[in-house]
Amino acid sequence: MRALVTGGQGFLGLHLVRFLLGRGVAVRALVRRPAPEVEALGVECVVGDLRDPVAVRAACRDRDVVFHVAAHVALWGPWEDFFSVNVRGTENVLAGCRAEGVPRLVYTSTPSVVFDNSDQEGVNESLPYPDVFLSPYPASKALAEKAVLAAHGRDGLCTVALRPHLIWGPDDPHIVGQLLKRARRGRLFLVGSGRNRVDVTYVDNCAEAHWLAAQALGPGSRLGGRAYFLSQGRPVPIAEFMRRVADAAGLSPRLFRIPYPVAWAAGWLMEKFGGGESGVPLLTRFLAAELAKSHYYDIAAARTDFGYEPRITTDEGFRRLAASLASKSEGTTR
Repeated sequence: MRALVTGGQGFLGLHLVRFLLGRGVAVRALVRRPAPEVEALGVECVVGDLRDPVAVRAACRDRDVVFHVAAHVALWGPWEDFFSVNVRGTENVLAGCRAEGVPRLVYTSTPSVVFDNSDQEGVNESLPYPDVFLSPYPASKALAEKAVLAAHGRDGLCTVALRPHLIWGPDDPHIVGQLLKRARRGRLFLVGSGRNRVDVTYVDNCAEAHWLAAQALGPGSRLGGRAYFLSQGRPVPIAEFMRRVADAAGLSPRLFRIPYPVAWAAGWLMEKFGGGESGVPLLTRFLAAELAKSHYYDIAAARTDFGYEPRITTDEGFRRLAASLASKSEGTTR
């Protein structure tokens, strides 16, 4: 198999690259800047931007499958930044696949595309897209997902969208990185009681799911043109997850609690008037809802249709995270 991974030097992208290499796949990665650490693995790296259709088409050439992982991920920012990468960039990937005769595309989406700022407990993929989004990230990802699913069956291309929730693990600069950054600064806060339950997905389980979906995807398969939720299959109280991330780093921060109505109002004010580092709000209405509400999803379809099973448990994931953080701490003190 010959695969292209967009965003191959990112968190999930790099884990997926390593997973594919371990299964004998010839991997090419589309990266935004030179990536000697990726090339050292034996990966062909193509430096290019998702917004450049010529570069994207070239990266798609002679591939059997494209894993479109790359995205603009941020709490806040100008709509054009999200639209140009997440929507136009995905359209370029679709066009590149069709032009180069790529038969399969596995797209990395997010459950945020259906999050309506209310509790979502054990729901499945029949959940509709909301009418209104409070953040440009899920709004742009929803448009991209729709385009990917609508492209299934056109010009011989089979497509599927995976929705992993809250991907985490060693070297995670997003969830783990941001939680630890705030914990060290004494800014780790909960919105509401902290007992609301959320899905999380260990990164290696997520990488394996992409591989399994690619193996099962093809003409006539059940996967074509569908979206699938992914997670550990066991939702956890959000306060417990935050504490366990801090514990893995040997931290014992105090968790500040903010009532949901207060957090919602503060998020609105910060969105309107700015604040935080580099003008990025410390809190938004979308983040307030994500922190306060339960959001976990039924992964039965992924289990049934392409054999997904979260083999690495959450406990084992935290053991690996703690070992990784301890190793990095020892390295900095030598």
